[in-house]
Amino acid sequence: MTDITHSDAGRLAPLWPLAAGSALLALLWLGPLPQMARASFSAHMVMHMGVVAVVAPLLAAGIVRAAPAFVAALPPGLAIVASVVEFAAIWTWHAPALHDAARVEPLFLVLEQGSFLAAGVLVWTSALGARAAGVCGLLLTSMHMVLLGALLLLSPRPLYACADVCSSTAALTPLADQQLGGALMLIIGGSAYLVGGLALLSSILRERAPIGEAG
Repeated sequence: MTDITHSDAGRLAPLWPLAAGSALLALLWLGPLPQMARASFSAHMVMHMGVVAVVAPLLAAGIVRAAPAFVAALPPGLAIVASVVEFAAIWTWHAPALHDAARVEPLFLVLEQGSFLAAGVLVWTSALGARAAGVCGLLLTSMHMVLLGALLLLSPRPLYACADVCSSTAALTPLADQQLGGALMLIIGGSAYLVGGLALLSSILRERAPIGEAG
């Protein structure tokens, strides 16, 4: 019995990213953030960045460990397509009408968060499988995260109907709340995908270095 238990533990240990990602996702979606996000753009952004920049790479790492053959068989071009899909999802859901709907309507919030999770997992999983193309996909995603974050941070006026959506007891003005959310996207989102792309590039170069030295 002890041998079987140790064997099972050994097989399950590499899958810890799936468990960690699932636990964090439950905390983000079932904790206080969804309610806080109704009254705070920055709280909404914390939930968004948690899903795409932390949960998604954890789940992708778990998928790679659980099904390496499946991930290796993914076409390299999928990493670029996935980055375009995530670009479309993020920019679409940050259009004022859709974003405001997600802040007040549970159905739209579920659709928004579900699309963020699906796009994020697709980007990270395809990047880890494609390697070289994955570097391009992650760096492209980092760029548009930074661009949107800067737009939100530097806008001279609120882009959303925060005066109607936010609580009258909100600690920040609508503009300050939006600016904080933009800074979170710029720093967390931009950095996560940039670091992921550079780490992937570094692993490729390390693998090729012995070949170059031998030549």
